[in-house]
Order: sequence, then structure tokens, then C-alpha cells
Amino acid sequence: MNERLESLLEKREKLASLIQDPELVRNQNKYRDVMKEFSQLDEIYTANNEVIELFSQLSDAKALLQGEKDQEMRELAKEEARELENRLRETQERLKFLLIPRDPMDEKNIIMEIRAGTGGEEAALFAASLFRMYSRFAETKGWKFEVMNSNETELGGLKEIIFSINGNNVYENLRYESGVHRVQRVPETESSGRIHTSAVTVAVLPEADETEINIRPEDLRIDVMRAGGPGGQCVNTTDSAVRITHLPTGITVHCQDEKSQIKNKAKAMRILRARIYDAETEKSAAARASARRSQVGSGDRSERIRTYNFPQNRITDHRINLTLYKLDLVMQGEVTELFDALKMSAREEMLRATAS
Repeated sequence: MNERLESLLEKREKLASLIQDPELVRNQNKYRDVMKEFSQLDEIYTANNEVIELFSQLSDAKALLQGEKDQEMRELAKEEARELENRLRETQERLKFLLIPRDPMDEKNIIMEIRAGTGGEEAALFAASLFRMYSRFAETKGWKFEVMNSNETELGGLKEIIFSINGNNVYENLRYESGVHRVQRVPETESSGRIHTSAVTVAVLPEADETEINIRPEDLRIDVMRAGGPGGQCVNTTDSAVRITHLPTGITVHCQDEKSQIKNKAKAMRILRARIYDAETEKSAAARASARRSQVGSGDRSERIRTYNFPQNRITDHRINLTLYKLDLVMQGEVTELFDALKMSAREEMLRATAS
């Protein structure tokens, strides 16, 4: 760990000199990449300096404690030393986490798919609630999201919705949302007031660049058709809906939200590329998947990851045994505490794996 720290601090010094070079500034793409890496290394540099300073302050406090005769002053020195020890321990832990190699996938944009599962109309209504939760969280982060395809019900629920989210470290924050989300509440369609249990499936796919996934035209079957929706909505008089089938894998994508066939095809290709990339990544990253599975789940869509209990205003994440009694706020997009706990659990597992 110390060798890695020294290596990263040396790299920071080199980048600090590099960003002063006028030639670098002229190349905006390279300059942006260098500044992003420097910012990450500077966080490590700052945390390391805090550790050094706290060590110095703690040594001074202990020296004062040994030489002090006045009992009242000794108690004050003891209290200061305890406080410094706590701060030092917390800062050292933060530095350890910062030294864990970052997953390059964390910086990717995502395509998220939400589908109603068991529970009929109630499941569709909850799928719509989850979509609002994620979209509001995206707004607070300054991310951009775009609906790529949706299938609404007559009561305003969603049988399925696929949307993209673009921004800084989107996948890092949302990667652990894949799985089955169970809801317990009195449905709007239930007149007797009984609590029903329904389920919604979420999939989070890192979005792949065209250079990362090579899709050959001859491997695709593209069908066009008229779009349709509930109650006759979104029914076009032209064949604007597109269905693309990737023949080698059997993956099929359908898009119909746009009135333009070209736009629907472009969105369908983005979704298809993300699904193929996700499948290939999971195959080639068994070790990473194993590490996730032990703490925060495998990302398997059949795994029940969370329960939303509306009568008790309770949300429970079963992977890390976290329960919060503020479901009302969570559904409004206030999910930072939950997502941070999932990220922390994953980083702790990575830290244990690094140490062993």
C-alpha cells in the first residue's frame, strides 16, 4: 500500500508540471483527461497530507500529556489526544479507500431498463415510481437522461421503460441497482385496503462506445412496423417502430417512441450495443463479479435486492442489511445515503481482497 501511495504521489507531481504546459492546453481532449486524473490523485495527496498533519498534532498532544502536572490540563490533553486519534483513524481509512484502484467502468454512462414483474397493474405503477426516483436523483446530480423506449399502461404505469443517463461517474453510483425491487403497499386499484406485494426488475447497463463493440451489419435483422400504445396512443400511420435482432446472440431490441424511423433505429442500436457489451463484460470479469456477489449482489436480475414497505415508510437493502425509515424521501430522489452505503460496502470488500 505504501509503495502504491509513493507511486501515485510521484505521478501527481509529474501531472502538476504537465498541466502547466501550453501545448497540453491546446489539445482540449487530452487536457481534460489529464486534469481528471490529476484531480483524483490530488484527492489522495490531500488525504495523505492530512494524515501527516494529524500524526504531528497527536505527537504534540501526547508529549504535552507526559510533561503536564496539572490534572485539569492533563484531562484536556487526554480529550484532545482521543479526538485526534479518531480523526487520524478516519482519515487513514479514507486514504486506504482512495488507494484502491478505480474501476474504469465507473465513469461510464448507462442505459437503465425498468420492467414490471409480478403484480400486474400495481407493478407497472411502481415501475413508474422507480423511474421518477431515478430521474429526480439524476437531476440533483446534474446528469442528463433521455427516454429511449417506453410502454405505458392505461392507468399511467409502465410495463417497461428504457432510458439513458449521461454524466460524471453515473455507473459508479447506479451500478448496484440491477435486480428485483419488491414493493409492499396498498395498491391504488385495491378498494379493501389490503397490502399487496409486487415486483419490478431493474437492469443497469454500462453504455459502450462504437469502438468498444463491433457489430457487423450482416449479423443484424432489422424489422420496421407501426408503433402502438394503450388506448390507441402513439399509433403512427407510417412504419416508424424498429426491432433489431442480433443474430449471433439472439438479443432483440424494440424502439417506437420517436416518430422518425431513423431516430428509433439509432436508439435501438445504442441499447443493443449496451446489452452486448454488458454480456461480454460479465463473461470476461468473473473475478469482479465474484467480489460484488459477496457484498452487494451479482447484478443478476433475478436477485431480490431491496424491499420498499410503504405502510411502515421503510426501505431495506438485503445485500448490506441496511434499513432506512424514510421511504417517502427516497422515492423523491433522496437516495444518496443508500447509494453511498452500497459503494462503501463494495469498497470495503475490495480493500479486504487487496489486503489478502
